[in-house]
Formats: sequence, structure tokens, C-alpha cells
Amino acid sequence: MAWKRSRIEDGKTLQYATIKARLYPSEAQAELFEKTFGCCRWIWNHMLADQQRFYLETDKHFIPTPAKYKKEAPFLTEVDNQALIQEHNKLSQAFRVFFKTPEHFGYPNFKKKKTDRDSFTACNHVFESGPTIYITRDGIRMTKAGIVKAKFPRRPRNGWKLRRVTVEKTKTGKYFACILYEYAVKAPDAITPAPETTLGLKYSMAHFYAADNGELADPPRWLKQSQEKLAKLQKRLNRMEPGSKNYVEAVQKYRLLHEHIANQRRDFIHKQSSRIANGWDAVCVRDDDLRDMAKAVKLGRVPDAGFGMFRECLRYKLARQGKALILVDRYAPTSRTCSACGLTLEEAVHYKKRTWTCPRCGAVHNKEINAAQNIKAQGLAQYFSMQEREVA
Repeated sequence: MAWKRSRIEDGKTLQYATIKARLYPSEAQAELFEKTFGCCRWIWNHMLADQQRFYLETDKHFIPTPAKYKKEAPFLTEVDNQALIQEHNKLSQAFRVFFKTPEHFGYPNFKKKKTDRDSFTACNHVFESGPTIYITRDGIRMTKAGIVKAKFPRRPRNGWKLRRVTVEKTKTGKYFACILYEYAVKAPDAITPAPETTLGLKYSMAHFYAADNGELADPPRWLKQSQEKLAKLQKRLNRMEPGSKNYVEAVQKYRLLHEHIANQRRDFIHKQSSRIANGWDAVCVRDDDLRDMAKAVKLGRVPDAGFGMFRECLRYKLARQGKALILVDRYAPTSRTCSACGLTLEEAVHYKKRTWTCPRCGAVHNKEINAAQNIKAQGLAQYFSMQEREVA
């Protein structure tokens, strides 16, 4: 804690970075991981059940610690104790956010082996003998598992401190370790946006997004090709008999292709968000509720686009450089307002129409680019008005 305080006093701030490494455990290590997944799921369900029973009997909230269950379940001692402690912390956090904002966070649910993700988290503790978790040239050392062979996409920089590691298993049988690092950096100076260095973005179902300068971000053609392969594979699965050998092999191919598409989408989103965050001083987007948009069948499959992840990537990448992501009111009539003269149409432009003509000034607008221009104008006005209120 003293280290954190001194860093903040020196004008520095703490940032976090995650390195995701592919793990290649031995048979014994993979068996230990499977035991840990099961123990974490078991301890979560029992703590949640005991919390519910205690609340019904006493009308008070209480979550027992994992130490309470080790006598009745001695198999819990076979796995890393830190993984069980983190399950208690996660359940406590789940209840905290539920009590604080129940309209956004639901009541914690019991975990199921078939549907829930297999993962566990362990924190790093530094003792006189050394840390409990550390990386080597070609592996990562963890408690009870020893050194697990790993392949790292990059290495931590000098001064990064390892805080915790999360081990997860995908549906395709691959193991990954998400290693969280903490480091201190100089707090970036806030950059004041200007109209020339600000970009307005509008979510587009056809082009992912449309920018106010006319740029359209079309996803790469290989992403569309993979989605077409997925549609064909789904048709084949529907014709097969569940449980057959061919069905099991097709399900594995289906999972691998889904994972491949997710990686392609993630790569596209990170490259686009990095390019925008490095090239512009501010970005304005509309605060659309993507869940409500997904309910409208006419808009297509909104969750598959990954625009929510794109906004989140933009937010933290801009914040690290002292730049702002400005969110405009989702109900602002950006699509039916003329960016040239400011006229707002009484009725919304039909979703099938790509262009429309302003009845006042006669300007012909591309619906999505015009909306991006209005988002940029409203975002800048909103930003400067907030700055004036803070000064006053």
C-alpha cells in the first residue's frame, strides 16, 4: 500500500495489462486443473446455498468462507487454496453489485458443469523465499501445478508486477492463462478535442461503423467466409443423429470454427480501435443500448458484430492517452437531422433507405454518414458545455 501511495504522490497512476498465454499442461497438470475447476464450482454452489438458507432463517446476509467446508469435503485440500478464496471474493462481489444496482446485475446463480466456463483465479503473493506465481522462459510457475509449459505472445516490461493469473479451458479443450500485471505510469495530460481532430462514429449493421469523414469500416472478407462456413456446418449438424461418431466430430469442428471466428472478430476490433485511438484526439459515439437493438429482428444479428466490445476497447485505449470517448444521448435524432442546415424531420427515415434529401436545403445525405456528423457535432457541444460547468 505504501508503494501505491508513493507512486500516486509522484504524479503517477496505476494501470493494468493482461497477457494471455496458451498453456500446454502435462497429464497430471491437466488433471489438477480439472479438479480445481470442479472444486471452484462446488464451493461456489455450497456457499450460495448456505447464504440463501442463512438469509431465510435469520433475515441477514452472510457468506461462509471456504475453510468451513474442508472437513466435510477433504478433496478441497488437493487444489490451490487461493482458487477457493477467489471464488468467495467473486461471490461477495456478485452480491455487492446486486444490492447496489439490482436493475443492472441479477441475483447470483448456481454454476453448472455443462454451461458455465471452466476457470479459476489465483493471486500472487511475494514471500522472502520468492513469489508464488512467476513466469519462466517457456512456462509459468503456479502453486501445486509447478511449472506449466506456456507460449507467450509478448513479455512483460520492466517494472511490471504480476498480481494474479486466471486459468481457463475453452470448449475446444485448450488451456489459457490470463496473467494480470500492474505498473505505474505518469498520468497523461488531458487533451482538449478540436473539430479537426475529433471523429464521429455511427454503428452500422452493413459496415460495422460509419465515420463522419465518409469512412466505412467493412469487416475483412475472411470473417464473412468463416461465417458462411459456420452456416453450412450448422445445416450438416441438423441432419446428423445426435450422439453418433460423425455428430461428435462435427460438434468439435463447430466449436473450433466458432472459436476461430471469435478470434478473427477480436483481432479486427483491436486493430480498428488502436488505429482510431492513436490517430484522433477524441471520439464521439451514440450511447446505443445494443441489447434493445438486438431484440429488433429488422436490424439483424447485432451481438455478432461486437460493437459493444469495440466501444469498450476505444474507451480504455483513449483514456490511457488522456483522450475522451464522448457518449451522445441514444435518443438524439441523429439519423433524421440534416447536418447542413439543422432541420429535423418529423418522421424517421426508413431503415431500408441509404440516402435522403433535406426538404429545406436540398442536401443529399448518406443516412449513416450524416448521423455520424451529427453525433460528432452534438458530442463536441456536450463536451464543451460540461467543461464550462466544471469551471463555473
